[in-house]
Amino acid sequence: MKQRVWALALAAALLLGGCAPQAPSESELHRYEASFLTLFDTVTTIVGYAETEEDFQRTAQAFHDELLEYHQLFDIYHDYDGVNNLKTVNDRAGGAPVEVDGRVIELLLFCRELAELTDGRVDVTMGSVLSLWHEARSDGVDDPAHAALPDRAALEEASEHTGFSLLEIDEEASTLRLTDPRARLDVGAVAKGYAVERVCRAAPAGLLVSVGGNVRSTGPKPEGDAPWVVGVQQPDGGKQDYLHTLYLSHQSVVSSGDYQRYYTVDGVRYHHIIDPDTLAPARLWRAVTVVCPDSGLADGLSTALFLLPQDEGAALARRCGAQAMWVADDGALLYTDGFMELVRT
Repeated sequence: MKQRVWALALAAALLLGGCAPQAPSESELHRYEASFLTLFDTVTTIVGYAETEEDFQRTAQAFHDELLEYHQLFDIYHDYDGVNNLKTVNDRAGGAPVEVDGRVIELLLFCRELAELTDGRVDVTMGSVLSLWHEARSDGVDDPAHAALPDRAALEEASEHTGFSLLEIDEEASTLRLTDPRARLDVGAVAKGYAVERVCRAAPAGLLVSVGGNVRSTGPKPEGDAPWVVGVQQPDGGKQDYLHTLYLSHQSVVSSGDYQRYYTVDGVRYHHIIDPDTLAPARLWRAVTVVCPDSGLADGLSTALFLLPQDEGAALARRCGAQAMWVADDGALLYTDGFMELVRT
Protein backbone atom coordinates (compact mmCIF):
# COMPACT_ATOMS: atom_id res chain seq x y z
CA MET A 1 0.00 0.00 0.00
CA LYS A 2 2.72 2.44 0.81
CA GLN A 3 3.75 4.92 -1.85
CA ARG A 4 7.21 5.61 -0.45
CA VAL A 5 8.15 2.24 1.01
CA TRP A 6 10.64 1.45 -1.73
CA ALA A 7 12.59 4.67 -1.22
CA LEU A 8 13.83 3.73 2.21
CA ALA A 9 17.58 3.43 2.44
CA LEU A 10 17.48 0.87 5.23
CA ALA A 11 16.58 -2.73 4.48
CA ALA A 12 15.89 -5.69 6.71
CA ALA A 13 19.18 -7.17 5.54
CA LEU A 14 20.98 -4.33 7.28
CA LEU A 15 20.25 -5.59 10.78
CA LEU A 16 23.82 -6.32 11.68
CA GLY A 17 25.31 -8.88 13.99
CA GLY A 18 24.25 -12.18 12.46
CA CYS A 19 20.99 -14.06 12.53
CA ALA A 20 21.82 -17.52 13.85
CA PRO A 21 21.14 -18.32 17.52
CA GLN A 22 24.21 -17.56 19.61
CA ALA A 23 25.65 -19.63 22.41
CA PRO A 24 23.73 -19.19 25.67
CA SER A 25 24.95 -16.58 28.10
CA GLU A 26 24.74 -16.69 31.88
CA SER A 27 21.10 -15.74 31.56
CA GLU A 28 20.56 -18.59 29.06
CA LEU A 29 19.31 -16.26 26.35
CA HIS A 30 19.71 -17.03 22.66
CA ARG A 31 19.42 -14.74 19.67
CA TYR A 32 16.67 -15.45 17.13
CA GLU A 33 15.24 -13.84 14.02
CA ALA A 34 11.85 -14.08 12.31
CA SER A 35 10.73 -12.66 8.95
CA PHE A 36 7.29 -12.08 7.44
CA LEU A 37 6.17 -11.07 3.95
CA THR A 38 2.55 -10.19 4.70
CA LEU A 39 2.82 -6.70 6.20
CA PHE A 40 2.73 -3.36 4.33
CA ASP A 41 3.78 -5.12 1.11
CA THR A 42 7.37 -5.50 2.30
CA VAL A 43 9.67 -7.63 4.41
CA THR A 44 9.33 -7.45 8.19
CA THR A 45 12.25 -8.73 10.25
CA ILE A 46 12.24 -9.09 14.04
CA VAL A 47 15.43 -9.85 15.95
CA GLY A 48 15.53 -10.56 19.67
CA TYR A 49 16.65 -12.79 22.52
CA ALA A 50 14.74 -15.50 24.38
CA GLU A 51 15.40 -18.63 26.37
CA THR A 52 13.83 -20.84 23.69
CA GLU A 53 12.90 -20.50 20.05
CA GLU A 54 9.27 -21.17 20.96
CA ASP A 55 9.27 -18.20 23.34
CA PHE A 56 10.70 -15.94 20.65
CA GLN A 57 8.29 -17.18 17.99
CA ARG A 58 5.33 -16.37 20.24
CA THR A 59 6.63 -12.83 20.64
CA ALA A 60 7.26 -12.46 16.91
CA GLN A 61 3.85 -13.85 15.97
CA ALA A 62 2.08 -11.51 18.39
CA PHE A 63 3.99 -8.58 16.84
CA HIS A 64 2.99 -9.76 13.36
CA ASP A 65 -0.67 -10.17 14.25
CA GLU A 66 -0.99 -6.69 15.73
CA LEU A 67 0.86 -5.05 12.86
CA LEU A 68 -1.36 -6.93 10.39
CA GLU A 69 -4.38 -5.18 11.87
CA TYR A 70 -2.77 -1.81 11.19
CA HIS A 71 -1.83 -2.94 7.67
CA GLN A 72 -5.44 -3.73 6.87
CA LEU A 73 -6.83 -0.58 8.48
CA PHE A 74 -4.41 1.75 6.69
CA ASP A 75 -4.54 0.04 3.28
CA ILE A 76 -5.74 2.24 0.40
CA TYR A 77 -5.65 -0.48 -2.26
CA HIS A 78 -7.44 -3.55 -0.87
CA ASP A 79 -10.72 -4.45 0.82
CA TYR A 80 -10.97 -6.81 3.80
CA ASP A 81 -14.09 -8.55 5.08
CA GLY A 82 -15.63 -6.69 7.98
CA VAL A 83 -13.08 -3.83 7.85
CA ASN A 84 -13.78 -0.21 7.01
CA ASN A 85 -10.29 0.98 6.08
CA LEU A 86 -8.83 3.96 4.27
CA LYS A 87 -9.81 2.44 0.92
CA THR A 88 -13.38 2.45 2.16
CA VAL A 89 -13.08 6.15 3.03
CA ASN A 90 -11.64 6.93 -0.41
CA ASP A 91 -14.27 4.84 -2.20
CA ARG A 92 -17.05 6.75 -0.42
CA ALA A 93 -15.59 10.22 -0.96
CA GLY A 94 -18.38 12.79 -1.34
CA GLY A 95 -20.86 10.52 0.39
CA ALA A 96 -21.87 9.84 3.96
CA PRO A 97 -19.38 9.60 6.85
CA VAL A 98 -17.65 6.23 7.25
CA GLU A 99 -17.36 4.67 10.70
CA VAL A 100 -13.81 3.43 11.23
CA ASP A 101 -11.66 1.89 13.91
CA GLY A 102 -10.33 4.42 16.40
CA ARG A 103 -6.78 3.66 15.29
CA VAL A 104 -7.58 5.14 11.87
CA ILE A 105 -8.87 8.30 13.51
CA GLU A 106 -5.69 8.53 15.61
CA LEU A 107 -3.51 8.11 12.52
CA LEU A 108 -5.23 10.93 10.66
CA LEU A 109 -5.12 13.26 13.66
CA PHE A 110 -1.38 12.59 13.76
CA CYS A 111 -1.16 13.23 10.02
CA ARG A 112 -2.99 16.53 10.38
CA GLU A 113 -0.52 17.65 13.05
CA LEU A 114 2.37 16.51 10.84
CA ALA A 115 1.04 18.52 7.91
CA GLU A 116 0.96 21.62 10.12
CA LEU A 117 4.42 20.88 11.53
CA THR A 118 5.95 20.48 8.06
CA ASP A 119 4.07 23.39 6.47
CA GLY A 120 2.26 20.99 4.17
CA ARG A 121 5.33 19.10 2.96
CA VAL A 122 3.82 15.88 4.32
CA ASP A 123 0.14 15.92 3.37
CA VAL A 124 -1.81 12.66 3.24
CA THR A 125 -4.67 14.39 1.41
CA MET A 126 -2.48 14.49 -1.73
CA GLY A 127 -3.84 11.15 -2.94
CA SER A 128 -5.46 12.58 -6.07
CA VAL A 129 -2.04 13.83 -7.23
CA LEU A 130 -0.01 10.85 -6.05
CA SER A 131 -2.33 8.41 -7.79
CA LEU A 132 -1.47 9.97 -11.18
CA TRP A 133 2.24 9.52 -10.51
CA HIS A 134 1.66 6.00 -9.21
CA GLU A 135 -0.22 5.04 -12.37
CA ALA A 136 2.40 6.58 -14.66
CA ARG A 137 5.23 4.89 -12.77
CA SER A 138 3.52 1.50 -12.82
CA ASP A 139 2.87 1.78 -16.54
CA GLY A 140 6.46 2.92 -17.15
CA VAL A 141 7.93 0.04 -15.20
CA ASP A 142 5.71 -2.46 -17.04
CA ASP A 143 6.39 -0.93 -20.47
CA PRO A 144 9.62 1.13 -20.37
CA ALA A 145 9.56 1.85 -24.11
CA HIS A 146 6.35 3.82 -23.68
CA ALA A 147 7.05 5.38 -20.28
CA ALA A 148 5.53 8.84 -19.94
CA LEU A 149 5.02 11.54 -17.36
CA PRO A 150 1.58 12.31 -15.95
CA ASP A 151 -0.26 15.01 -17.85
CA ARG A 152 0.61 18.37 -16.30
CA ALA A 153 -2.90 19.74 -16.63
CA ALA A 154 -4.28 16.63 -14.95
CA LEU A 155 -1.83 17.06 -12.04
CA GLU A 156 -2.82 20.68 -11.56
CA GLU A 157 -6.50 19.81 -11.69
CA ALA A 158 -5.98 16.98 -9.19
CA SER A 159 -4.21 19.37 -6.81
CA GLU A 160 -7.47 21.31 -6.52
CA HIS A 161 -8.90 18.30 -4.67
CA THR A 162 -6.42 18.26 -1.79
CA GLY A 163 -6.19 19.72 1.71
CA PHE A 164 -7.33 18.79 5.20
CA SER A 165 -10.29 21.15 4.81
CA LEU A 166 -11.79 18.36 2.69
CA LEU A 167 -11.51 15.76 5.47
CA GLU A 168 -14.08 15.71 8.27
CA ILE A 169 -12.85 13.87 11.38
CA ASP A 170 -15.49 13.16 14.02
CA GLU A 171 -13.62 11.73 17.00
CA GLU A 172 -16.76 11.19 19.10
CA ALA A 173 -18.57 9.24 16.39
CA SER A 174 -15.32 7.70 15.08
CA THR A 175 -16.17 8.66 11.51
CA LEU A 176 -14.32 10.09 8.53
CA ARG A 177 -15.71 11.85 5.50
CA LEU A 178 -14.05 13.26 2.41
CA THR A 179 -16.38 16.05 1.37
CA ASP A 180 -15.00 16.25 -2.18
CA PRO A 181 -15.84 13.18 -4.31
CA ARG A 182 -12.48 13.50 -6.10
CA ALA A 183 -10.38 13.81 -2.95
CA ARG A 184 -8.25 10.84 -1.92
CA LEU A 185 -6.12 9.91 1.09
CA ASP A 186 -2.65 8.44 0.64
CA VAL A 187 -0.87 7.75 3.94
CA GLY A 188 2.22 6.20 2.35
CA ALA A 189 4.62 8.75 3.85
CA VAL A 190 3.53 8.00 7.40
CA ALA A 191 1.45 4.85 7.90
CA LYS A 192 4.16 2.22 8.11
CA GLY A 193 6.30 4.12 10.59
CA TYR A 194 3.24 5.11 12.62
CA ALA A 195 2.05 1.49 12.84
CA VAL A 196 5.53 0.23 13.76
CA GLU A 197 5.70 2.80 16.56
CA ARG A 198 2.33 1.83 18.01
CA VAL A 199 3.12 -1.89 18.04
CA CYS A 200 6.65 -1.39 19.38
CA ARG A 201 5.37 0.63 22.33
CA ALA A 202 3.54 -2.46 23.61
CA ALA A 203 6.21 -4.98 22.57
CA PRO A 204 8.78 -6.55 24.93
CA ALA A 205 12.00 -4.65 25.51
CA GLY A 206 15.13 -5.61 23.63
CA LEU A 207 13.77 -6.20 20.12
CA LEU A 208 15.07 -4.80 16.84
CA VAL A 209 12.39 -4.50 14.18
CA SER A 210 12.67 -3.59 10.50
CA VAL A 211 9.51 -3.17 8.43
CA GLY A 212 10.64 -2.48 4.90
CA GLY A 213 13.53 -0.44 6.24
CA ASN A 214 11.67 1.40 9.01
CA VAL A 215 13.94 0.28 11.83
CA ARG A 216 12.87 0.57 15.47
CA SER A 217 14.48 -0.82 18.61
CA THR A 218 12.46 -1.42 21.77
CA GLY A 219 15.58 -1.18 23.91
CA PRO A 220 19.17 -2.40 23.91
CA LYS A 221 20.11 -6.04 23.74
CA PRO A 222 19.22 -7.76 27.02
CA GLU A 223 22.78 -9.04 27.43
CA GLY A 224 24.87 -6.21 28.85
CA ASP A 225 22.52 -3.48 27.58
CA ALA A 226 24.59 -3.35 24.39
CA PRO A 227 23.12 -1.20 21.59
CA TRP A 228 22.02 -2.67 18.29
CA VAL A 229 23.97 -1.75 15.16
CA VAL A 230 22.08 -0.71 12.02
CA GLY A 231 23.55 0.12 8.62
CA VAL A 232 22.51 3.07 6.44
CA GLN A 233 22.66 1.97 2.81
CA GLN A 234 24.64 3.87 0.22
CA PRO A 235 22.48 5.12 -2.68
CA ASP A 236 22.91 2.83 -5.69
CA GLY A 237 25.14 0.54 -3.60
CA GLY A 238 24.62 -3.07 -2.67
CA LYS A 239 22.89 -4.27 0.47
CA GLN A 240 26.19 -4.34 2.33
CA ASP A 241 27.41 -0.95 1.11
CA TYR A 242 26.92 1.39 4.05
CA LEU A 243 27.41 5.11 4.41
CA HIS A 244 27.52 4.59 8.17
CA THR A 245 26.59 2.06 10.80
CA LEU A 246 24.68 3.50 13.75
CA TYR A 247 24.17 2.53 17.38
CA LEU A 248 20.51 2.14 18.29
CA SER A 249 18.93 1.44 21.67
CA HIS A 250 15.58 3.21 22.09
CA GLN A 251 15.19 4.88 18.72
CA SER A 252 13.99 4.59 15.17
CA VAL A 253 15.90 5.04 11.91
CA VAL A 254 14.07 5.85 8.66
CA SER A 255 15.45 6.89 5.27
CA SER A 256 13.89 8.35 2.13
CA GLY A 257 15.67 8.35 -1.21
CA ASP A 258 15.36 8.62 -4.96
CA TYR A 259 16.99 5.33 -5.90
CA GLN A 260 14.65 2.42 -5.17
CA ARG A 261 11.14 3.31 -6.36
CA TYR A 262 11.42 5.14 -9.67
CA TYR A 263 11.04 4.87 -13.41
CA THR A 264 12.80 6.45 -16.39
CA VAL A 265 11.37 8.71 -19.10
CA ASP A 266 13.63 9.84 -21.96
CA GLY A 267 16.71 8.94 -19.92
CA VAL A 268 15.61 10.90 -16.83
CA ARG A 269 14.84 9.12 -13.55
CA TYR A 270 11.59 10.08 -11.80
CA HIS A 271 11.20 8.87 -8.24
CA HIS A 272 8.09 8.72 -6.07
CA ILE A 273 8.63 11.53 -3.50
CA ILE A 274 6.46 14.33 -4.85
CA ASP A 275 6.89 17.96 -3.84
CA PRO A 276 3.44 19.47 -3.16
CA ASP A 277 4.67 22.84 -4.47
CA THR A 278 5.81 21.58 -7.87
CA LEU A 279 3.64 18.42 -8.14
CA ALA A 280 6.79 16.66 -9.36
CA PRO A 281 9.60 14.58 -7.83
CA ALA A 282 11.90 16.61 -5.59
CA ARG A 283 15.49 17.14 -6.80
CA LEU A 284 17.36 18.47 -3.75
CA TRP A 285 18.80 15.21 -2.34
CA ARG A 286 19.66 11.63 -3.13
CA ALA A 287 18.65 10.45 0.34
CA VAL A 288 17.81 11.64 3.84
CA THR A 289 18.08 9.56 7.03
CA VAL A 290 16.31 10.53 10.24
CA VAL A 291 16.90 9.17 13.75
CA CYS A 292 14.47 9.87 16.58
CA PRO A 293 12.58 7.90 19.22
CA ASP A 294 9.20 7.92 17.42
CA SER A 295 9.06 5.85 14.23
CA GLY A 296 5.96 7.61 12.91
CA LEU A 297 7.58 11.00 13.31
CA ALA A 298 10.82 9.72 11.77
CA ASP A 299 8.86 8.41 8.80
CA GLY A 300 7.18 11.75 8.17
CA LEU A 301 10.32 13.79 8.82
CA SER A 302 12.37 11.76 6.34
CA THR A 303 9.95 12.86 3.61
CA ALA A 304 9.77 16.46 4.80
CA LEU A 305 13.55 16.84 5.01
CA PHE A 306 13.91 15.31 1.55
CA LEU A 307 11.78 18.18 0.25
CA LEU A 308 13.52 21.00 2.14
CA PRO A 309 16.86 22.80 1.85
CA GLN A 310 19.34 21.56 4.43
CA ASP A 311 19.12 24.59 6.72
CA GLU A 312 15.33 24.45 6.86
CA GLY A 313 15.38 20.70 7.34
CA ALA A 314 17.93 20.93 10.13
CA ALA A 315 15.80 23.52 11.92
CA LEU A 316 12.75 21.24 11.65
CA ALA A 317 14.76 18.28 12.93
CA ARG A 318 15.92 20.31 15.95
CA ARG A 319 12.34 21.30 16.78
CA CYS A 320 11.38 17.64 16.74
CA GLY A 321 14.35 16.35 18.73
CA ALA A 322 15.62 14.38 15.73
CA GLN A 323 19.01 13.85 14.10
CA ALA A 324 19.45 13.68 10.33
CA MET A 325 21.89 13.01 7.51
CA TRP A 326 21.56 14.24 3.93
CA VAL A 327 23.18 12.71 0.84
CA ALA A 328 23.72 15.31 -1.89
CA ASP A 329 23.71 14.59 -5.61
CA ASP A 330 27.52 14.63 -5.69
CA GLY A 331 27.70 12.19 -2.76
CA ALA A 332 28.56 14.79 -0.13
CA LEU A 333 27.18 14.07 3.34
CA LEU A 334 25.63 16.72 5.58
CA TYR A 335 24.58 16.20 9.19
CA THR A 336 22.71 17.75 12.08
CA ASP A 337 24.99 18.63 14.96
CA GLY A 338 24.39 15.48 17.01
CA PHE A 339 24.19 12.86 14.27
CA MET A 340 27.82 11.74 14.48
CA GLU A 341 27.35 10.83 18.14
CA LEU A 342 25.20 7.93 16.91
CA VAL A 343 27.78 6.67 14.39
CA ARG A 344 29.73 3.49 14.99
CA THR A 345 31.63 3.50 11.67
